[in-house]
Amino acid sequence: MHWLLLLLALAALAVAFKTSSVAVLIICLLAALGLALAWVMKLLAQRVDSQSRDMSMMLDPMELRRLREQAEARRTTGNPPGAPPAA
Repeated sequence: MHWLLLLLALAALAVAFKTSSVAVLIICLLAALGLALAWVMKLLAQRVDSQSRDMSMMLDPMELRRLREQAEARRTTGNPPGAPPAA
């Protein structure tokens, strides 16, 4: 989708170079600028989105508390980290 914005910006720029009307020139230049900025923003948004973490892999507070309680129970009973907790 973001490549379509770039192509439209280039088309608006081409129309601006070919026209002899000042009003069409200004409109096309503004459209080319706006579409180019939208293209850059879309490209950056895609890059940030590809670098972000998966939200489904994050722990909720209840799960984090349960894991902390398990670790504390293992520490107090003296079980090694790989062993299952004592029941």
